[in-house]
Amino acid sequence: MLESISDRNKHIALGAALGAFFTLSATAIILATKGSLSTHDAHRRNTHSVPRKNNARMSSVDEDSGELIPLPNTSRGNMICDGVSGLIGNTPMMRIKSLSEATGCEILAKAEFLNPGGSTKDRVALNMINTAEREHILTPGNGSTIFEGTVGSTGISLAMIAKARGYSAWIVMPDDVALEKSQLLEKLGAHVEKVRPVSIVDKNQFVNLAKRRAQEFGKDDQDGVTNSGGQKTGFFADQFENLANFEAHYTTTGPEIYAQTQGHIDAVVMGAGTGGTLAGVAKYLKARLPGLRTYLADPQGSGLFNKIKYNVMYSSTEKEGKRRRHQVDTVVEGVGINRLTRNFSMSEGFVDDAVRVTDQEAIDMARYLVHKEGLFIGSSSAVNCVAAVRIARELGPSHTIVTLLCDSGHRHLTKFWNDDYLAKQGLVVKDALDNLDFIT
Repeated sequence: MLESISDRNKHIALGAALGAFFTLSATAIILATKGSLSTHDAHRRNTHSVPRKNNARMSSVDEDSGELIPLPNTSRGNMICDGVSGLIGNTPMMRIKSLSEATGCEILAKAEFLNPGGSTKDRVALNMINTAEREHILTPGNGSTIFEGTVGSTGISLAMIAKARGYSAWIVMPDDVALEKSQLLEKLGAHVEKVRPVSIVDKNQFVNLAKRRAQEFGKDDQDGVTNSGGQKTGFFADQFENLANFEAHYTTTGPEIYAQTQGHIDAVVMGAGTGGTLAGVAKYLKARLPGLRTYLADPQGSGLFNKIKYNVMYSSTEKEGKRRRHQVDTVVEGVGINRLTRNFSMSEGFVDDAVRVTDQEAIDMARYLVHKEGLFIGSSSAVNCVAAVRIARELGPSHTIVTLLCDSGHRHLTKFWNDDYLAKQGLVVKDALDNLDFIT
């Protein structure tokens, strides 16, 4: 009896000792963790004066406005998005293995073709519509129509978001762009008006006509007021001159690139059509990375190359009788232009140099990347990749170059990826390419 009581006391004593040990250990861990978190919080407060919202990382203070620009969460897979607009942005950055190994540089490409509308123009369309709603120009669901002049991608993005917000879309485009673009627009419910390609000085040029259609909208109505009581509007999105374009890239694309690379970039290169992407990304990154080199990638027939290199807006194809195709003399769609836009002007002082890319080089690069990477890209993406290789060679090994894959080849099947069409333009479609010797 006494022996059993003694044994029981031993067990109780052992249990008490173990309990005390685990309690002290847990307390020590909690105190250490709190101390670490307090140190981290103090560092964060000293680094950023504004608390984070929705777990967004913050960049350094914007030199122009004195405000902090949030660095977005670059992972799409850890959240539920609200509608199609929530899928826009936060696109992944990929290393193009074949180009990197061939040049000795890290050539990184932001996969903008993974936006829901298939291109980087989703960002622009969303910000233009959001801005118009904030300014009470547009009211969802009241019968308003969004008008735009486009060679395709911006129109597709606008039509997609318009459908989601309860608007109609009216898209005016040249009649010589890839057929699948107008087909996709129609499937998204847009009214598509095709016009002959003419100079911007012509009142029926596709951008000018879209603006006029917006101005004419609703004039035949008795009062222009819908059943909901809201005033319906003909809104001209005006991607070339509307600075919501530039702002979309300054507040999203630029910060995403900075976050994904942790600021370890030596050069950025991309083409320009409206100029909003180049201007927004260059201005954001240059303020944070003073040693960064920024380059324009320009297709043949565009005047922007000479504007950056020599401050003269000129292309030799503008000589009388020289132009053969399109608004710019190239088979590339989406980049290249022969006038200065308000969005492109925002890049002044932030673009260091320009690279000219021929149609043949762009075609060869697209075929090379399919053969080496299984990467099926559009024409403007191919221009960017050619320029990235040329810059990598210029800078030498061990540099990091970032570019954009603006869209995929799916909306370029009848032109840029059509061998018969290219042959008629005097271009050569080669069999599988194993090296980059086609880049001069």
